[in-house]
Amino acid sequence: MTTTPVAKTGQAGRTAASLAWARRRHSVARFWKAYRSRRAGLYGLAALTLIALVALAAPWLVGPDVQSVTNAPGSALEKPSSEFPLGTDQFGRSLLDLLLWGARISLTVGLLAAALSVAIGTLVGIIAGHYGGWFSTVLMRITDWFLVMPTLVLAIVLATVMSRSVWTVIVAIGVTSWPTTARLVRAQTIAVESRPYIERAKALGGGHGHIMNRHVLPNVMPLVLAQTTLGISSAILTEATLAFLGLGDPSVVSWGGMLQDAREAGAVSSGHWWYLAPPGIAIAVVALAFTLCGRAIESVLNPKLGVAR
Repeated sequence: MTTTPVAKTGQAGRTAASLAWARRRHSVARFWKAYRSRRAGLYGLAALTLIALVALAAPWLVGPDVQSVTNAPGSALEKPSSEFPLGTDQFGRSLLDLLLWGARISLTVGLLAAALSVAIGTLVGIIAGHYGGWFSTVLMRITDWFLVMPTLVLAIVLATVMSRSVWTVIVAIGVTSWPTTARLVRAQTIAVESRPYIERAKALGGGHGHIMNRHVLPNVMPLVLAQTTLGISSAILTEATLAFLGLGDPSVVSWGGMLQDAREAGAVSSGHWWYLAPPGIAIAVVALAFTLCGRAIESVLNPKLGVAR
C-alpha cells in the first residue's frame, strides 16, 4: 500500500511538532535543574508559592466581610492576642485577616503592572533595534526622557489626574517603568540581528514581521522573563507607595492601604507597632522573594553574569 503525499505531509507535521515539544520539555528540565542549584532562588520561590496560595485561599480563610467596619469582631487598636494574632485596626478589624486579603490586591497589581511595563518595553526595544535609523533615534530619545524622569513622580501625576481605582494604579506604574526594559531589549535585538542566520532569513525573503516574531523575539524572551520577575518587586513597592500617599483605590484592601490607614490612625506617634509592622514586613518579604527569583533566573539564563548563589 502506498502512502499519499497528504498523509506524508501530515506525518511530517506531527513529527516536527513532537520534536518541537520534546525540545521545549528538555529546555524546561535543563532550566529547572540549573535553577535548583541556586539556593537563594529556591528560598524566594518557596516564599512566593506560599504567599500566592494564601492569597488565592483568602476568600475562604477570612470570609467576605473582612472589610466591614460595622461588623468588626474586636475593639479599636487591640494588641496582638490569641483571638487576634496581629491585633486590630482603628475600626476593630483583624489585621491578620486584612493582611491575607490585601495580598490579593498587592500581588495582582504587581504582576499586571510589571507585565504591562515589560510588554511596552519589549515592543519599543525590538522595533527600535530592528529598524534603526532616525526612527530608532526618536524612540530612544523618548525612552531617555522617561528614563531620566523619576518613575514615582510620573506615577503620582497619572494616579492624581485619573480616577482612583486599581486599574489606574496598574496603568500608572506600567506606563512609567518600561524604559529600562526597552534599552535592554534594544541592545539584545541589535546583537541578535548581527548573527548570520538573520542575514539568511532576509535573503530568503523574510519580512520585518517574520524576523522580529520568529527570530528576534524568541532570543530576547529570556531577558524579558528575568526583567519581568525583577520588575514585579518594584511594581509592588510603587503600589504600596501610591496607596500610602492616598492615591490608591479606597474601596479595596492592600498592604500599602493598610500603612496609610495606620498613619491616619496615628499609629506612629502612639506606638501601635502591630498596626505598622505586618504590612511593612509583608511588602519587604514579597519584594525580596521576587528579587531573589529574578536574580536566580538571570544567572541561569546568562551564566556569564556570575550572580552569586
